[in-house]
Amino acid sequence: MVDLRTGKMDILIFTTSVEKPEQVREVKPLLTSVPAISGWNFDLEDCDNILRIEASDISPRYIEGLLQTAGFDCRELEY
Repeated sequence: MVDLRTGKMDILIFTTSVEKPEQVREVKPLLTSVPAISGWNFDLEDCDNILRIEASDISPRYIEGLLQTAGFDCRELEY
């Protein structure tokens, strides 16, 4: 959600099974098609293959489901 006082968006962090740049290209259309997502990136050098998403008013479960429909494991990390 966007905090109207600051304009700040939520940062959601996930562990994924996305391991290669080719796989990032597979999920790119899914992530870029969601209007609530203003930015995203993968850290494939991290042992958890981290996906960070900057978004407003989106459920972590929705993101998990998106990646799962593409055949990848995805689970929100608590921080």
